[in-house]
Amino acid sequence: MIAIEEVRRRFIKHFDGKTGNIYFSPGRINLIGEHTDYNGGFVFPGAVDKGILAEVRPNGTDTVMCYSIDLKDRVEFKVNDTEGPRATWARFIYGMVQEMKALGADIKGFNIAFAGDVPLGAGMSSSAAMESCFGCALNDLFADNKISKWDIVLAGQATEHKYIGVNCGIMDQFASVFGKEGKLMRLDCRSREFEYFPFHPKGYKLVLVNSKVKHELAGSPYNDRRNSCENVVKHIAAKYPDGKYETLRDCSWEQLEEVRQEVGEEDYKRAHFVLGEKDRVLAVCDALVAGDYETVGQKMYETHEGLSKEYEVSCEELDFLNKLAKQDGVTGSRIMGGGFGGCTINLVKDSLYDKFVADAKTQFAAKYGHEPEVYDVIISEGSHKVC
Repeated sequence: MIAIEEVRRRFIKHFDGKTGNIYFSPGRINLIGEHTDYNGGFVFPGAVDKGILAEVRPNGTDTVMCYSIDLKDRVEFKVNDTEGPRATWARFIYGMVQEMKALGADIKGFNIAFAGDVPLGAGMSSSAAMESCFGCALNDLFADNKISKWDIVLAGQATEHKYIGVNCGIMDQFASVFGKEGKLMRLDCRSREFEYFPFHPKGYKLVLVNSKVKHELAGSPYNDRRNSCENVVKHIAAKYPDGKYETLRDCSWEQLEEVRQEVGEEDYKRAHFVLGEKDRVLAVCDALVAGDYETVGQKMYETHEGLSKEYEVSCEELDFLNKLAKQDGVTGSRIMGGGFGGCTINLVKDSLYDKFVADAKTQFAAKYGHEPEVYDVIISEGSHKVC
């Protein structure tokens, strides 16, 4: 975790020499449940021990003074400014100020300095960590903690939609706010109901391997897949006019087979992955309750296979890392995140850990010219006041 002393030292140096309150919000991993959020399915995230640490203090004016320790950049804006700052990082703070005001927080001017240790480009949601950290601080300082956790989650999502221009789902903010140490969460993206599941993989480590590659694809690969799924739902709904078919969550395997010829092979394969992923998430829940991490790992491999062959969002480098994990006897491995680059998430026996990490680095570098980055994942507490 980022050193509190470092954030405090910069806060004192860049503002008026006084100290404030310190807040932390984590990034997240998602064990299983990929591309299911917009299909009304389940996701299975957990908060990690890396995130955003911020020191905040009301300053008695109507100006918000912000300092990014990592970027060494300073920005100011008025609480009631209608435009907001230009710098993207400061717009996260500005957006949360606007959204928290709309929820009834009586926000006045404040000083804020923050730093992060969520690896960028690894798909661990540094942006959601920022939003929930700022939301947690504003709720504590200006709203007597009366704003609910769910409202902070939705304020974070609204900040990305309105002020950053990213049309994100809700999983990242949810995991950052609601995370608990030693627990993963099954979130129903349709009803927003969620449940905590124990995650104590004794004898195993959860390891991210970041390929550090990102393939820019022509067209809109995400929209194409979303359209495929919606097209299948549309065909099923037409066959069953009395039913309610809004997303693939409402559809059965039998119904998918019935429309296979009409929708074509590509749309069929994509829908097939989504229905399979729904079943895999539920199987992982049962396995975690039973402490059966071998089944968890098997389902991770099945998800990777589906993302690679059916949903087609993998790439050569991620398939290489997945194959290497399998050859080394790693319990589970899959792409984490949207795909086309980024990370694999791996469930590795302690006894195989050193060999797997060494092999991943040397063999990947030999083939692709650079070493991947490796991070151990510790499932940790969600947004909170540190001191």
